[in-house]
Order: sequence, then structure tokens, then C-alpha cells
Amino acid sequence: MSSVISLIRSVAALVAFCALPAFALSAENLLVAMPPGYKVGHQAHNAKQLISEMVPASETVDTWTEMVTVLIYFGQKGSLIGYRSKMEKDWAAVCAGAKSAPVGGGLVNGYTTMTWRQTCPLNKATGKPEITWFKAIAGNDSFYVMQKAFKSEPTAEQAAAALQYLDGVSVCDTRIPERKCPAGMR
Repeated sequence: MSSVISLIRSVAALVAFCALPAFALSAENLLVAMPPGYKVGHQAHNAKQLISEMVPASETVDTWTEMVTVLIYFGQKGSLIGYRSKMEKDWAAVCAGAKSAPVGGGLVNGYTTMTWRQTCPLNKATGKPEITWFKAIAGNDSFYVMQKAFKSEPTAEQAAAALQYLDGVSVCDTRIPERKCPAGMR
């Protein structure tokens, strides 16, 4: 519970580093930047999880064409393969023709990661396609998921930028010298 209370404790350090509200736990921190031209459209947290949805400055979480979502599952030590399988199953249940493909993964700053792309040819709720890249990170203290979504097929440049953005997301830990955080984080 103290990790939830300390969630916002490193705001000043992370805002300077990431230009986004802190996603800091007691010592393990999610390092993620707000994409240029975006704003936080929605953010909420409770004892079990945090969600932050970022959209282009001219859009809302109800009328987005692109969205970045950050999810932190506090205290969970989830399986990357299990999470991806669940997401694939959830999408298949609501979207005919949903597909998933691995993109990458491996160790980033000592943490196991997995990146994949899921597509829905026609989201019944919006009448548009939905293409989302996911990056999941199995932390020591929590489980982290980032999503970059589009409501249309992205251009090659947009796809490359989405993957570059996700590649820049990582986790650090002030307790572990080999996984150190940027200066000023506790």
C-alpha cells in the first residue's frame, strides 16, 4: 500500500526527465515520455492499477485517432506470454478477424520485455479499424504495459515512430545499481 501512496513522490524529477506525471513506485520506476503534441486525456489509479491515456492535443479520449495508454498493475508479477494471450483472446472475442504478431522483446535494463502488434479490421463500437502495438515489461514490483493505438492503418512513418516510442520505454530501480534510474530519482 505504501507503494501506491508514494506513486507521485518523484513527480518533479520525472516531469523534468519525461514531461509526464510520474509513474514511480517505492524504488522501481516506469520511464516513459509523453509523445510530442500529446496531452493526458485521462488518468486514474487505485490500489491495484494505474491507467493513463494520452491523446493528441486537439483530441479527447472519446474522439481519438491515436492514443498512448500506460497501465501499471501494482504488485503483480504477470507472465508476458500470458498477458499477450489474454489480449489476443479478448480482441478475438469482440473483433472478427483480429490478428496478432510478435514484434520483439528481450532484456531492457535487466527487465524482460515483449512487444507485439494487434489488429482489428473493424471495431464494431467505432466503425473503424484499430491497430495497436503493445510493450509489456515484467518488473520486480509491478507489471507494466504500454500501448500505441491508431484508428486507421498507420503510415510506414507512423508505424516506425510508434515502435521507436515503445523502444524508449523502460523500467529502472533505485535499489539495483545495474538498473539505476536517472539522477534525482529515489
